[in-house]
Amino acid sequence: METSSTALDSAFWITGGAILLLLVLSAFFSGSETALTASSRGKLRSMADKGSRGAETALKVTEDNERLIGSVLLGNNLVNILAASLATSMFTRIFGDSGVALATLVMTLLVLIFAEVLPKTYAILYSESAASAVAPLISVIVRVLAPFVGAVRLLVRGVLMLFGVKVDPDHQILAVREEIAGALHLGHSEGVVEKEDRDRILGALDLGDRTVEEIMLHRSNIEMVDVDKAPLEILQQCLDSPHTRLPVYRNEQENIIGVVHAKDLLRSMHGMVTAEGETDALSRFRITDVATPPYFVPETTTLDDQMRQFLRMRTHFALVVDEYGSLQGLITLEDILEEIVGEITDEFDPDAEPELIPDSHGNYVVDGAMTIRDLNRATDWTLPDEEANTVAGLVIHEAQMIPTVGQVFSFHGFRFEVMSRDGNRVTQLKIRPL
Repeated sequence: METSSTALDSAFWITGGAILLLLVLSAFFSGSETALTASSRGKLRSMADKGSRGAETALKVTEDNERLIGSVLLGNNLVNILAASLATSMFTRIFGDSGVALATLVMTLLVLIFAEVLPKTYAILYSESAASAVAPLISVIVRVLAPFVGAVRLLVRGVLMLFGVKVDPDHQILAVREEIAGALHLGHSEGVVEKEDRDRILGALDLGDRTVEEIMLHRSNIEMVDVDKAPLEILQQCLDSPHTRLPVYRNEQENIIGVVHAKDLLRSMHGMVTAEGETDALSRFRITDVATPPYFVPETTTLDDQMRQFLRMRTHFALVVDEYGSLQGLITLEDILEEIVGEITDEFDPDAEPELIPDSHGNYVVDGAMTIRDLNRATDWTLPDEEANTVAGLVIHEAQMIPTVGQVFSFHGFRFEVMSRDGNRVTQLKIRPL
């Protein structure tokens, strides 16, 4: 009788100790999963650069999230199921058939509190430090369980393919931009990130997705110099212009033969006047002698690529052409920088456009040529810019016609009223959210 009691006591304590150890392992797996998936790779990279080996290991482990999560879940489920089985066996031996229900209740509470909520809460609060701490051991577990996880991965992908779901191996890389954008929008909504900071960062991220066609100055607004004009007229035009560089054309504006820089023009004229006298200098002056060859770029070039080309070629001015070689507009390095930092003006620029301020009814009066992106940035709206670059273009696209003055349209949750028109161009609109 004493031997049986001793054996029962020994079995109880051994089983209890095993269950406690398994709960600790379950907490480790749960906390590790949360820490490694919730930690910021940017912060881990910063820690790794400062010499943290744990952070460097965490970066390597999280490169393949599918394998990481598979290994952690496999280990977590193994210890949870084994702990539940041991608890059921122990409680059944002590309390009989009612031990099954009691074991279920006790293990549910223990696993929920000590193996799930507690470690995951800590991992969320200190995700980077926790990830650095557990990464070395998790990396070993991932390598050990790699064959089993590989088999599970193939099985999962096969099942997903049966339902028409394709797994993109580059999904995490492609989602980095969306993750940063989401964090910025969340930070702005909570008052942590200023609107200007958010717009600057998002503007820089968008350079690779936008083309020069979206921000170029349209050809109808380009100021050009006629090569056949008298030298004095050319000089006066360059002095009156707020622009430093002006395209030079012959016969028709489509025929751009060069670009003149105001500094080159004035330097050349000053040298000739000093050497020969004003009358002789002006009679012999030819603008083609100081104009530089035009630099043409396709309208489909991305802003990121174009900025790199500007920096590489040490120029700030390019003429934009379509696939047929027809002039569409011009773009400068300043135009690209303004997509990041906002409007750049100096003492020679025309007066800046007035700030958008709604009237008492919530209406905004905007120029038809204003880009949708600028309007969204100024008002925090989300008007789509996939089909059109300007506000007038959006109205024409949605209306499928050139509207007349006074016409009103409602789409995308906004009311658009045409205020004025010049020929076929919608020049002014009144907009308000519905």
